Amino acid sequence: MPDALDATPYDALLLLSFGGPEGPDDVVPFLENVTRGRGIPKERLKEVGQHYFLFGGVSPINDQNRALLDALRKDFAEHGLDLPVYWGNRNWAPYLTDTLREMVADGRRRILVLATSAYASYSGCRQYRENLADALATLEAEGLELPRVDKLRHYFNHPGFVEPMIDGVLRSLADLPEDVRAGARIAFTTHSVPTSAADTSGPVEVHGEGGAYVEQHLDVAQLIADAVRERTGIDHPWRLVYQSRSGAPHIPWLEPDICDHLEEAHTQGVPAVVMAPIGFVSDHMEVLYDLDTEAKAKAEELGLPVRRSATVGADPRFAAAVRELITERAAVERGQEVTPCALGALGPSYNLCPVGCCPARAPHPAAAGADSPYA
Repeated sequence: MPDALDATPYDALLLLSFGGPEGPDDVVPFLENVTRGRGIPKERLKEVGQHYFLFGGVSPINDQNRALLDALRKDFAEHGLDLPVYWGNRNWAPYLTDTLREMVADGRRRILVLATSAYASYSGCRQYRENLADALATLEAEGLELPRVDKLRHYFNHPGFVEPMIDGVLRSLADLPEDVRAGARIAFTTHSVPTSAADTSGPVEVHGEGGAYVEQHLDVAQLIADAVRERTGIDHPWRLVYQSRSGAPHIPWLEPDICDHLEEAHTQGVPAVVMAPIGFVSDHMEVLYDLDTEAKAKAEELGLPVRRSATVGADPRFAAAVRELITERAAVERGQEVTPCALGALGPSYNLCPVGCCPARAPHPAAAGADSPYA
């Protein structure tokens, strides 16, 4: 038996994700949850839902999360970490509030949260924290004893997140035809967000244009590109590009879009492109549609060979990284000195999101941060 690892004071881990439909009848209600409060007509949601209907109305994110749950539980058991793992979603079953209610009923009082988003941003961090605050407010209104909830730090530069992506890019390069492989460009992709939201993910004067959101992605892209050069002897040119824009046309969003970038690469005579979705933990719908369907169709139209590298998903190295993040945070909470694990130029992220971090357009309470009403 392995030596027991100490998660004290924590008594549970909550995997917190976006959620997705699991059949055609779920698509429009799911999109209504996602867009609640924006006044988007049902007919428009049906149009947006066509992406899901192409895949039978089923988002892959739920099965990906089930696989990650299995990987986490297996890793914890193999390494002596006695910590139960629960799962809750923001926009579909199992809903976050229901899962927290279950955890309270099970006697869980100190909960760590793993969000399936690795980077700093409103939609990738604070919105999850706002959902946690809303769920805790519901439990409080029901008269339940509230647990203390903390969120694991951003893990974009943890080796267990970066190394599987390095391997994915190497496999994709190796899969290209030999005559175009050496000249291939790497397009590191992530979700586009409004430039105003990117800028508030961390002060521009500290992080540069695009705030911490862009800086963190650039750091990961550089790590991967450097590793590919070291292992292949080839210095592949690369660029950070964006996908999945969903906002009004008059609002500036991060660019260039992946399809525009493929056209540019073709015009410049680039012989092949590897698309590396470093902004996503798993192959959910925006990866399957925006890259595997839309971007690949654009590449085929251009006659440009492309490959799409794998996301981290349930890779055992990522499960091990989560275990390390848990024991690291637990030690900090016990007052012990720790050396957080991180690659690249930026170092480990903070454990506690600071006051005013990644603000929403309208002020809203957010749990698991320095400004949490549920400290």
